This record gives sequence, C-alpha cells and structure tokens, in this order.
Amino acid sequence: MKENILLIEDEKIMRVTIEDALKEAGYEVMSHETGEGAMNDIKYGSFDMAITDVRLPDMDGFDIVREITKRRDVPVIMMTAYGTIKDAVEAMKLGAFDYITKPFAMDEFLLLVERALEIRKLKEENIRLKKDLNRYYSPSNIIGESAEIKKVLSLIEMVSASDSTVLILGESGTGKELAAATIHYLSSRRDRPLIKVNCAALPEGLIESELFGHEKGAFTGAIKRKPGRFELAGGGTIFLDEIGDLPLSTQSKILRVIQERQFERIGGTATLSTDVRIIAATNRDLEEEMKAGRFREDLYYRLNVIPITLPPLRERREDIPCLIEYFMDKYRKKSAKNVRFSIEAADDLLAYKYPGNIRELENIIERSVTLSTTEVIDRDGLPPFISTAAGAAKSLSLSDVAADAEKAHILNVLRTAGGNKTKAAELLGISRKNLWEKINSYGIE
Repeated sequence: MKENILLIEDEKIMRVTIEDALKEAGYEVMSHETGEGAMNDIKYGSFDMAITDVRLPDMDGFDIVREITKRRDVPVIMMTAYGTIKDAVEAMKLGAFDYITKPFAMDEFLLLVERALEIRKLKEENIRLKKDLNRYYSPSNIIGESAEIKKVLSLIEMVSASDSTVLILGESGTGKELAAATIHYLSSRRDRPLIKVNCAALPEGLIESELFGHEKGAFTGAIKRKPGRFELAGGGTIFLDEIGDLPLSTQSKILRVIQERQFERIGGTATLSTDVRIIAATNRDLEEEMKAGRFREDLYYRLNVIPITLPPLRERREDIPCLIEYFMDKYRKKSAKNVRFSIEAADDLLAYKYPGNIRELENIIERSVTLSTTEVIDRDGLPPFISTAAGAAKSLSLSDVAADAEKAHILNVLRTAGGNKTKAAELLGISRKNLWEKINSYGIE
C-alpha cells in the first residue's frame, strides 16, 4: 500500500515540483498552500508523514509541527529558505524528524523521505512485536484451571512486581522457561533484555567466558573482547536455566554477582558492575545436591529467595483437555489442517501419564497433526507407546481419569457459553436435563 504524505508549501512552483517528485516515487500526496487549509487533514485525515515549510502566509511552521506531534506519531520534515541553527534545534525539540534548507537536490530529499518512513515502519514493527510478546508472555497463556496451576499464576504475578531473585523448580517439560519469561515481561524490566543461558549446554571450559565475557588474548582463540551474558543483560533479566549443572568453581562467581553485583571479564582487571534480575531454574533436587557436595549451600540460599515449584502434568490431570485443545489449535493453524481426535484416541491421550510433561504432550500433538492424512486422527495416528501405556493405565483408573476429563471439559464449555446452560448443552451435544444432572453430580457451581 502506498504511503500517504501531507505536504504544506505556499510557493506554488516548489509545491508542484515536490508533489510531482513524490508521486513519481510512488507516494500518495495531499498538498496545501496554507496551514489553515491543511488543518482539516491534520485533525481528521490519514497520513504517514508530513512535510511543511517553516514560513507560511497564515501560520508558523513550528505550530504545524506542534499540532501534528500532539495528535499522532508520524515523522515531520521541515523546509526553509532561511535556515538557522536556532530554527533547526527548535524543530528537533518539537519532535520534527529532520530540517532541510532550500534549495535542495530532489534525490537527496527523496532519500530523506524514504529514511523517515522506514524508521516509522521499524518503530511500528517494534511496538507490534512488544505487544505480541506481552500478549504471549501473560498469565493467560499459562494454560490450566487446576488449583495447582492457579497458585503458580498468582505467585508469578506477585513476584513480577519486584526485583527479587526467583528459583523455579520442576521436572523437565513443566514450563520453567515460559514461567521465567512471563515474570520478565510482566516486570518493570520488560523493555530491557531477557538473556537466557542453558547452563547444562555450555562446555565447562567456556562457561565463565559465556557468563562474564573475556578480553582479547585472554586465552587461545580470544581474538577480540567479548561481553558476557551478565553484561548483555544489563538493566534486564538473566535466566540461568539448569543452574544445578554448573561446576562449583563457577558457582562461587555467580554468588559474587548476586551479592556484590560485580564481576571481571576473563583476562581483565577492570571490575564491572551489573544491574540484572536473576531468575534461575533446575530440575535437580538442590538440597540433595548440597548434601552430596555438588552445589554450594550459600548460593542455594541466595537463589532461593522466592521459590516457584511447577507441578508435573500427572499432578494436574484436569488441565490435560484444555492443553490438548490449545496445542491442537496451534498446530491446526500451522499445518492448515482441520483435524480432530477420535473418541478412542482422545481417551488414550487423557489416560497417558506424560513423563515428559507439557513438552511431551505438545510434541505428541504436533507429530499427530503433522502426519495426519485424514480429518479424524485415530489411535493409529498416535505414537504406539501412547496406546500401550494408556491401556495399562485404563485397567487401573480409567473411570477416575474420564470423570476428571469430563468435568474439566464441562467447565470449559460453560465458560465459553458465558454460564448459559442451554447454550452449553447444545455445544456439548446433550440435553439440558442431562447437563444439569452432570453439574450436580460433579458439584459444579
């Protein structure tokens, strides 16, 4: 779509020349010879940038800039045949993008217009990305209605308002990274970096260089100075995932950063200060690690200011139906397939115990949707171990699992229907009387 430019210039030859050049370059142009004539477009029109002369017969160009910047966020270029440094400074103070003196080369002018519009696009894209991040990393995207997950959500919202160190505990696949990112994007540091470090994935010989940086020549291969993750996270948050895998020698240096907010690059003599919030996570039992001498006790107590324990999926089974639906919706959109599970396949998914937790559930859904060749995914479309494990589980507790799943599904449908039981019954494909019986049976209020 062509960008729309508002042009205000009282000299007819100059106005027509600029307007023709802009149109030839592919822009739409709304042109006026007076400030008053442009005021209706400024107040009610739609434009992507403005170009105005400083001296107009009825109005000061600086007043034009004030009026535009008060109403919308678009770049404004000011033109004048009487350029002074004072006027240029005043234009920038008022929010003008640039200030150009007549006469000017049209090629140079068009490049300036292009640059102003490109920077506006980048700003809009940055705003959109931040909105998307804030939307994704919000408590509403931590899926679940169980009492266990509601406690976690409540704690995340409370700790986000502080700068306290957080230790996230939980098995692999329970969502520790999502919880850490949510805390960051809900905090006052949301506009600063979130630097993630997988401590278990770093080679032991490079861990300190990655965390604290190094100077040129500090070791073989250090051909230039490199900032570390603590330095890059300045003003923001550093997420130390799998911190239980750090060697003891590095643990002592992490302890110093927490206590003093200071560190040195490898091979350097200057002490650097850092303002970072630390969020750590591990799937290890750190108290057992301390007893075994593999984790420092003083570091544990420094990290464990606010602990958040994420429950495994087997302890929040009532959340499985809504998680399945969430991931189904995600991968339906990705694959452009309108698929669903058969009743038997859905039963198997509900009965499975998910030792890999939410990550395993998501992987199963992605695999099933991606490989599906029909609209209905039956048992054959699931990984073989699902049906085997689910069959064993069903022989023990199918009725309990099915009842929990049915109750959770009825609750979700009631929410979707806004509490309207007639509409909910229609969505569920049962009679209103049948729905009432189930509501009373499950004690749903």
